[in-house]
Amino acid sequence: MVRTLVITIDRDNDLGVKAGIRGPVIGRKATLTAALKLGIADPEESDTNAILGALHHHDRLNERNEGEDEIEIAILTGDVRVGPRSDRAIASQLDEVIQEFQPDTAVLVTDGAEDEASLPILTSRVRVDHVEKIIVRQSKGIESTYYYVAKAIEDPRWRARLLVPVALFLIIFGLGLILPNGAILIGAMPLIIGIWILAKGLGWEHQLERLMIDMRESATGGIWSSLLWGLSIVSVLFSILTFYSVFYGDPTELNEYVLDTFGRIDSFDLGAVNRDLAVWVIAIDQALTWILVAAFSFVLSLGVLRWKEGSFTGQSMLLLGLGAVVYSITKAVIEVTLAELGGGDYDITAGNVSDTWFLPIIAILFYYLLKTAIDSVTAETEDDGSNRYWGI
Repeated sequence: MVRTLVITIDRDNDLGVKAGIRGPVIGRKATLTAALKLGIADPEESDTNAILGALHHHDRLNERNEGEDEIEIAILTGDVRVGPRSDRAIASQLDEVIQEFQPDTAVLVTDGAEDEASLPILTSRVRVDHVEKIIVRQSKGIESTYYYVAKAIEDPRWRARLLVPVALFLIIFGLGLILPNGAILIGAMPLIIGIWILAKGLGWEHQLERLMIDMRESATGGIWSSLLWGLSIVSVLFSILTFYSVFYGDPTELNEYVLDTFGRIDSFDLGAVNRDLAVWVIAIDQALTWILVAAFSFVLSLGVLRWKEGSFTGQSMLLLGLGAVVYSITKAVIEVTLAELGGGDYDITAGNVSDTWFLPIIAILFYYLLKTAIDSVTAETEDDGSNRYWGI
């Protein structure tokens, strides 16, 4: 005898919100009642079709059953806040259904990729032999296309995915037409789209989502983390303004800036060198301090949040040390680059090289010592004595 469980998942809990039915729903009669209530509450809800599809698959298995095999049907519901919270609810309800029916195999009937995201939860507890997707057939006219676009805009889950990219595209394009020399903004659009496609291809959106969650928690975790987060945003804005002022500034002032900042550069004339490359190097040099302040403030805000939660491990301090290393090395590379762009060769003498690369070497040594100390403290904290050898 084989026990087969037909499952459909309502990950965003439309069944509970619209029909007032709490999961899990077990049995054909209860499932049919849930489908009718949800269909009456919202005739346009796609989960109704998924439940009816599960009922159809359940009845079809019963008709083909010639032995003593048992077939059961169940609906699992998640939470309105789709994510870890809804997945925990689905896992708990699935354990309840398994304890009651004890299935040997399972069949998942779903209406889209969102509910299919819960498939790993199912496969970790029961063998899934088949996944069936219910796709509603619709007319292909212009009116139905307009209807689906309008419904997607009204749905909060799809509104941000559709409207935000279009809005950003129009804003950048409009600023590029309005502002003088706005070709940079218009040319940045393919760059942004390419970066977004690359992030999607490499799966970086999950790390970005986690980063945004940490930023939101950091903003609400305490007054200090909120202030540090605000400082990082202001520093980013100042770095952008610094870039803008360098690109459209007076070349004479840029020449004086290079000579005053890097005393070991004897002569520098922006008009006599590769202007585009030199302007980019000077812009990076002037904005580097603001970028460093923004990065440090952001890392400190996350560190304060971790310390408040009791999960501080010292990784924020390592990031600060790494930022100091990157800053010092970048300043040294910029000095050498500007010296070469200025028309003269970089004087490779012991004194000149030591003056340029002294701070980067000190920063690297400081980072190594800091990392060694934090790793040592972390290892002592994790070692609770359970793995020690105390004798016979």
